[in-house]
Amino acid sequence: MKTALICGISGQDGAYLAQLLLSHSYTVVGTSRDAQISTFRNLVRLGIRDRVKTCSMALNDFRSVLQVINKVQPDEIYNLAGQTSVGLSFELPVETMESITLGTLNLLEAIRFINAPIRLYNAGSSECFGDTGTAPADETTPFRPRSPYAVAKAAAFWQVANYREAYNLFACSGILFNHESPLRPKRFVTQKIVQAAADIAAGRAEKLSLGDISIRRDWGWSPEYVEAMYQMLQQEQPDDFVIATGQTHSLQEFVAEVFDYLGLDWHDRVEVDRSLFRPTDIAVSCGNAAKAKQRLGWQAKYTMKDVAHLMVDAL
Repeated sequence: MKTALICGISGQDGAYLAQLLLSHSYTVVGTSRDAQISTFRNLVRLGIRDRVKTCSMALNDFRSVLQVINKVQPDEIYNLAGQTSVGLSFELPVETMESITLGTLNLLEAIRFINAPIRLYNAGSSECFGDTGTAPADETTPFRPRSPYAVAKAAAFWQVANYREAYNLFACSGILFNHESPLRPKRFVTQKIVQAAADIAAGRAEKLSLGDISIRRDWGWSPEYVEAMYQMLQQEQPDDFVIATGQTHSLQEFVAEVFDYLGLDWHDRVEVDRSLFRPTDIAVSCGNAAKAKQRLGWQAKYTMKDVAHLMVDAL
């Protein structure tokens, strides 16, 4: 029986990954900055809270990281922690940089220090690519980050690559494009749209204010994407993989899909608020997951339309 340590188990991906690993008979341990007061709401929602062990760990504190790894003795570590909001990273650039880069570095250095055969998955991000333009990004596409969050994720990606090459660690990054689910908090735009549309349909609200609805994203389904994370750590050799659907849709299309599914016309319900625009944003983001299909046997089954409907159905 393998043991997995999930850093950031409270989030969307952490909860779905815990569920997946439990189905593979793993012992799952999840960390939180203060596990005694954390509600682990997503684990409760998935009905697995009592099957997951939890402990407190501060990823930016090397001693804390080292103690937890020594105590848990995991076979696999999944680093899903750190500040996760692109928009918020413009307001909290230092905290974003420290939580992502220092946290990743502490995990890598602890594994090297312990000298145990621990496999590390690092959560990369499609935000590192910046605008992908007309050609979907793959593993060879250069990074051009356009937010403090993306800059931090790019730095963490190269930290992982460096430790893999310099110290022969089994460490890899999944460069995941946007992936959603009902476990997304309301600060994420997809959940904001779904919640607002439901409120409008029920007569609890009149309007939905959004920023730039012309941006295009490659939206996938989170429970599928955590399967790719798991598969990356089951390979003979560590490597980095782009995980995406290969399709791109505008935010306006996502809005239209959600509202139409609820029997609403979005045109007279949605207003564009320029104060919600980011200082810099990505116009088009799309990924090419051909390598993941070939090497991992992974391919996205759900597209944007499916994601929109599943999120509405879960309300």
